[in-house]
Amino acid sequence: MYDLVIVGAGPYGLSIAAHAAAHGLDLRIFGRPMDMWHAMPSAMFLKSEPWASHLSDPAGAYGLDAYAAGRGVRAEHGVPLPVGFFAAYGDWFARQAVPSLDERLVTAVAPAPGGGFTVTAEDGEAVRARTVALAVGVLPFLEIPGPLRGLPRRLVTHSSHHGELDGFAGRDVTVIGAGQAALETAAILTEQGASVRILARSGRLNWNTVPPALDRGPWRSLRAPHTGLGCGWQNKLYADTPGLFRRLPAATRERIFDSALGPAGAWWLRERFAQVGDVRLGHRVTGATVTADERLRLDVAGPGGATDVVETDHVVAATGFVPNLDRAGVLAPELRDGLRRVGAGGAPEVGGLFESSWPGLFLAGLLTAPSYGPSMRFVFGAGHTAGRLVKGVRQRLRSAAGRGGVVGRPRSGEERVAAGAS
Repeated sequence: MYDLVIVGAGPYGLSIAAHAAAHGLDLRIFGRPMDMWHAMPSAMFLKSEPWASHLSDPAGAYGLDAYAAGRGVRAEHGVPLPVGFFAAYGDWFARQAVPSLDERLVTAVAPAPGGGFTVTAEDGEAVRARTVALAVGVLPFLEIPGPLRGLPRRLVTHSSHHGELDGFAGRDVTVIGAGQAALETAAILTEQGASVRILARSGRLNWNTVPPALDRGPWRSLRAPHTGLGCGWQNKLYADTPGLFRRLPAATRERIFDSALGPAGAWWLRERFAQVGDVRLGHRVTGATVTADERLRLDVAGPGGATDVVETDHVVAATGFVPNLDRAGVLAPELRDGLRRVGAGGAPEVGGLFESSWPGLFLAGLLTAPSYGPSMRFVFGAGHTAGRLVKGVRQRLRSAAGRGGVVGRPRSGEERVAAGAS
């Protein structure tokens, strides 16, 4: 039986594995390293600064800067890096810091009889684990607007479904959204020869400004400090104090999660995006039907109650991700349904060391953002998560050892009241 099985081999999963290995835990990590990043269009770039895009190992020896230096590349502030370079960095990090990497996908995580968990790989092999860290990234939680759900994938996709976009040359494509994914997808599609329009609920497009120099004097630095989430004191609180964020009232956390660091395009994308000629702001899709010639007919509501009809060959929904626990299909129903949730969005409640309400099940990444704040939506959050989560795993293992090595089941409401935990 493994001490820890990690499900997912993206930035969070790899970082957790590096910390767990350094502490001598008997671990196994499942997943294709940096799979989502490798699948992105090669014309995409990192929006985050290179210094805010490190994976985490205890000694800090395998940062993005070390990888770049070893290849003669300068990872500079204010200079965007291709996503392919970042994906290759993650592969290198895995080779340096992560043992026991199994590239099979996991199909199920279930409670095991007598305690602990059974983790089942895609070929049916099952392994036992005392604890599990779920670090499945964002793909299980992709969001497609209601009127477009259930339509065939040949006509409607999410922006995260796509690698290269050259297959849309000469076609009419409608991109929905106003964030980086929408704007960059629209720009690339236009560069590839597609006829592109943007439909966005927002009444305006927001663009990040060119980041100021890292060394700009004490006064300017004090007024708007640099952080891994952008400049400013509010961003600094989100970036540096996720533990304090978790102590805010649930309603406050939910409000901030829904509104902080909203949709915006990177400053370096603005010139490329200028090629996109049809940008319709204040518009939302209210209905969609497939036409006789296999196109989409979109009913669109615009500003002031105006309505319109748009016919298009394909819709790309660049509409983000929602950390609803019901979408974590890898968790067995009895495990998923046994977790406490927080807020109306259906996210799981996460404790001080990233443990869920089910003892021994730890969570990382987007699922923890409603508890720990906006930084958990970005690679930057892996640095805060990995060491603390592994500390929680070690505490759980010591606690289980005191009970004969069995990781317990969730306590009943009466037990939590008796323990002062409700």
